Amino acid sequence: MSTEEIRQMLNIALIVALVLILVLGFVAILLIYKMRRKKEPQDSQISVKTPETRTGLMTRDGKAIDSIYSFMEFDEIKDNMIIRKNGKQYVMVMKCKGINYDLLSEEEKNAVESGFIEFLNTLRFPIQLYVQTRTLNFTDLINGYHERIHDVENQIRKIETQIETAKRRGANDLVDKLEFERRRKQNILEYSESITGYTERLNESKNILQQKTYIVISYFTSELGDTSTYAKDEINDMAFSELYTRAQTLIRALASAEVVGTVLNSEELMELLYIAYNRDESEIYTLRNALNASYDRLYSTAKDVMEEKKKRIEANIEAEATKMATKGILDADKKIREERSKEQKIRQRALEMIEDNKSEMSKMLYEESKKQIQGNNTEEKKNDKKVIKKNI
Repeated sequence: MSTEEIRQMLNIALIVALVLILVLGFVAILLIYKMRRKKEPQDSQISVKTPETRTGLMTRDGKAIDSIYSFMEFDEIKDNMIIRKNGKQYVMVMKCKGINYDLLSEEEKNAVESGFIEFLNTLRFPIQLYVQTRTLNFTDLINGYHERIHDVENQIRKIETQIETAKRRGANDLVDKLEFERRRKQNILEYSESITGYTERLNESKNILQQKTYIVISYFTSELGDTSTYAKDEINDMAFSELYTRAQTLIRALASAEVVGTVLNSEELMELLYIAYNRDESEIYTLRNALNASYDRLYSTAKDVMEEKKKRIEANIEAEATKMATKGILDADKKIREERSKEQKIRQRALEMIEDNKSEMSKMLYEESKKQIQGNNTEEKKNDKKVIKKNI
């Protein structure tokens, strides 16, 4: 057989193999489709005939699964616990801060896995894992940045006032130091404004998500036995003691897996439930804003509008008075310097006139005249020193 004939036979065999593969693939897809069609009526039949599915989901072995709405029902939040089912169930929640598993070495990954297995083996009571995804809100952080910027601006204005005062007094060394400090503060201000602008742009994007993992620990009053002899506060204390002990056990066990756990306080539990109930609204209106607005109160406790106006007027008066006092000090200092310079020139000219007429005066008259003029100068210096000490 020639080379050309062999090539043609190989091409024919390849085409036949491709056709067979396509046919087998089509047959497999058809079989899978038929199996699914047979399975769908059974599932629908279970969902219709099983009464439990009206209130919850069902597993394949017939056990009911509580709905998330049943999980989120609660009576109140007290002593870092969620009280549910008319005081029959107490819930404590732990927040877990994990590590970046992908960045670990193989040995570190093995150690973490061993620690997590040890944590699972130490469990002696049921727990639930709850994962909540939140959109990061930088509003509080941005407000803090703006307060810091305002503080730096005030510091710069004070330094500029000190520079003007030092220039009028001719203290060049102090002026150099103050100008250096002003440049340093100005650099800090520019950097702070840049960081604030960048953070504000990130906050507007709404694309930065954070996933938080929680461990839910439950305790039922039925575990206490007959509770008819206990008061409600006693039951709360016993439930808290048991839940806190369980939480501390979990925290120590999670530490072996490099996971840090902390128990949520009452306010953090409120935030957790607030975000769970208000998924969309919580990104715009946080729990802190709602509490600050006193939405949980029957009567408004906002400050009176007139009182706010008075405070703004008083603050404005204080600022204007400070500005006026600074200007008055600078003008008075300038005037004193001018008058002092004028008096020195007059005294110098008087001494020159005495020197010119020295030959026409007796020695005693000459000495006494100079002494009188120089004595006045000494007395004025003493008075100036007393005034400076008094001001200090």
